[in-house]
Amino acid sequence: MTDAVSSPTTPAPAPPAAGTVTMFSTTWCGYCRRLKTQLGSAGIGYTEVDIEDQPEMAAFVEQVNGGNQTVPTVLFPDGTALTNPSLRDVQRTLGLR
Repeated sequence: MTDAVSSPTTPAPAPPAAGTVTMFSTTWCGYCRRLKTQLGSAGIGYTEVDIEDQPEMAAFVEQVNGGNQTVPTVLFPDGTALTNPSLRDVQRTLGLR
């Protein structure tokens, strides 16, 4: 798990509401499509942010992934982030398992 800490040039996005996540993705990412399907099936609400459409969010993803634009990156209500998590990882971090 990675701390979602902002720098002066890369503001952190607002944390999602309790019980939901923000998923940073791209349209072409197969892992992102799979996780969206799994989140929907599990009834976990999410907001999707396409980092190709929002460069400031791409910078945030780079910040929490050691300079890489790795997706999916998932931001949790407590401000932490996971990179390419499984559904079980998301459920565990949200306190659902």
